[in-house]
Order: sequence, then structure tokens, then C-alpha cells
Amino acid sequence: MGVVPVRPPASPGTSPSLGVVPVRPPASPGTSPSLGVVVLVSGGGSNLQALIDAQDGGLPIAIRAVVSNEPDAYALERARAAGIPAEVLGHRRFPSREAYDAALAELIDAFDPGLVVLAGFMRILTPGFAAHYRGRMLNIHPSLLPRHRGLHTHRRALEAGERVHGASVHFVTPELDSGPVILQAEVPIVLGDTPEVLAARVLEWEHIIYPCVVGWFAAGRLHLDDADRPVLDGRVLGRPLLLGPETPCPGRSGQAWSG
Repeated sequence: MGVVPVRPPASPGTSPSLGVVPVRPPASPGTSPSLGVVVLVSGGGSNLQALIDAQDGGLPIAIRAVVSNEPDAYALERARAAGIPAEVLGHRRFPSREAYDAALAELIDAFDPGLVVLAGFMRILTPGFAAHYRGRMLNIHPSLLPRHRGLHTHRRALEAGERVHGASVHFVTPELDSGPVILQAEVPIVLGDTPEVLAARVLEWEHIIYPCVVGWFAAGRLHLDDADRPVLDGRVLGRPLLLGPETPCPGRSGQAWSG
């Protein structure tokens, strides 16, 4: 598919508005064979690849498009190799974050997704964009939130002398890396770890927990309630779930993907 037309950048000083889309009620398990998903990327796209592999393995999603703000992002090649429309919407020609996010929302909405997934999308989102996709946008962050929001999480964990690091999947809200956390994976820090070595080890677990949470959402098991609390299988999550024997994920256990 070619690039979907978007509105030209607004004149300096203007701010295109984003309407707030009501949160769709969670679907009943089994009511839909797949959930339409748009994935936003900026870089290599290894988490995108994990989602593509899980989709091919039976995860009940249909990735309708991959959108990048960077034209050279390798994630776009991953999408094309999988037969998924790969779209580029560069941010540098827009006069403001608001203008870019309005155009980005228009591009995303052309694919009518039930879920937007951030997979290494290196943009700070405007409040209007976050509100537009409230309850239907997920992100993965390489730390055990609320620790180490923002960048350079692996270096900061090592400098803090921590013994455990990890990754978190959360709903996206306007404040950076502060949305309700759903699932985390802990990764021990060992003697001799460097930021690069630790990052590679954390990434392996990201590839497990992200498809897991996306699968819960797609199966209608997970949603965000009116009080901005994640609800899984009818139970409000008072604290993030921790990947382990009581919270298995098919990517870890070898089970088939299912609702």
C-alpha cells in the first residue's frame, strides 16, 4: 500500500486538534478472529519482529501497517518482508509536535486499528494524541517502571547498583512512561554487565512479554477502565503482573497462542 495522504503541515502558530475517540469496550473472547493493529517504530524493530512472529504463530492480531518517523528504520524492511504496509511520516517537516501528531493520527486511523503498539517509537507524544488512543495504545519500556523512566535505562540501573533490572508493558497516557503497567519481566544484573550486555538480555524478555500483553488485549481479556486501571480477566490489577509460573506467556512456555 502506498503512503496514505495526510494533511499538510499546519501554518506556524496553529495546532491541529485531535478528537478524543471513546474507548471501545473489550470484545468477548472468540468474537473476532483477529484484532487490527498498527505498529509505530523508529529503529531496528526487533519487538515488531516478535509481534510478526507471534502473529504467524497464531496470535489473534492482524498488523495492518507499520509506521515510522524515520525513513531509514530497519523495522520498515521487516514489515515489507512480512507483506505488511510500511509507511513513513517524517516529523522534521512539521512545525510542531501537535501538527505532526495530528497527521500521524490521520494516517493511523486510515487503517482503522483496534490497537496501536509503540515498538521503539522515539517520539514524545502530545497529550491530545495520547487521549485520542486512550485505552488502545501500548508501549514497552526497558526498565521496571516506575524506575528509570526515559532514556539510558540500562546505564542508569548499573550506576544505581541495582541487582535486578527488566522491562515493562504499559498502557500509554500523556505523561512519559507513566501509564498503568500491566506486565513486567525481571532480569538479574550480574557481575561484569555493561549497558550493552544488559540491554541485549532485557530485550530477549521484551520479545516475550510484549506479544503476551498484546494477545490478552486482542482476546478481549485486557482493557483500561474508567479510572485508568488495567483490568485482566475481570480483575483490576492493583500492581503489575510479574512474568513467572503463575503468569505464563506462550512465547516462553512453548504453548500455542490462543485467547
